[in-house]
This record gives sequence, C-alpha cells and structure tokens, in this order.
Amino acid sequence: MQKYHFTHSMIRVHNLEQSISFYEQALGLKVARTVDVPEHKFTLVFLSDDDTDFTLELTYNYDHEPYDLGKGYGHIALTVPDLLESNEHHKSLGLECSPVRYTEEGIPRYYFIEDPDGYEIELLQEKK
Repeated sequence: MQKYHFTHSMIRVHNLEQSISFYEQALGLKVARTVDVPEHKFTLVFLSDDDTDFTLELTYNYDHEPYDLGKGYGHIALTVPDLLESNEHHKSLGLECSPVRYTEEGIPRYYFIEDPDGYEIELLQEKK
C-alpha cells in the first residue's frame, strides 16, 4: 500500500478577516497563499507554520450566513511545548479558555479555545 501524508484540513468561515486574525494571533499561523475565485463566489486562504507541512484551509463563501457546525464535527488539535504559557497567551488575547486539565501526576495535559466561528481547538502539552 502507498504511504499517505496529511496535507491540510478545511473549515468554512463566516468572517474571513476575523478568522485569519484569530489563527495568526492565537496559534502563530501565517497566510501561505490566497486563492480568490469570484466567478464561483469563494475565497480560500491557506495558513501554515514554519515547523510542519500541515496547512489549515479557510474557505469563505461570499454572502453566506454563519454555518451550523452540526453535532458530528470534533475539533482541531495542536501540541505546544509549554501548555501553561500558551494558556496565559490565549487569556491575554481575551480568549475564553476551558480549564487546563492535568494528568494524575499533576502534569498539564490540555485545554480548549474556540475560533470566531465556534470551532473548538484543543491545545495539548507536547510529550517530553
């Protein structure tokens, strides 16, 4: 069997500029490229970081009402070297953070934030 590699995940957003700002400020992602397709009334913005090949695609459909995220969607998950520092950064941005969850040994494990469209993002402590 061939080896498959993840390239990107796509989410639909209601306010493109607000979403770009969130992912840049909250997660340090950068706009890698933008594709505007006015004849089909949508714009794609690809965000990535310098450390991985993973890309997040934001899809903005012109003149669309906010999306119903439904009950089947889960969340986006990222690891971070210092979870508590990340949590403080997100709080300083005015983001609502779930309580940090800890392992039985008292090690910070994860917490959640939400993007402007209500997508949950799980931040996990990198394993050392």
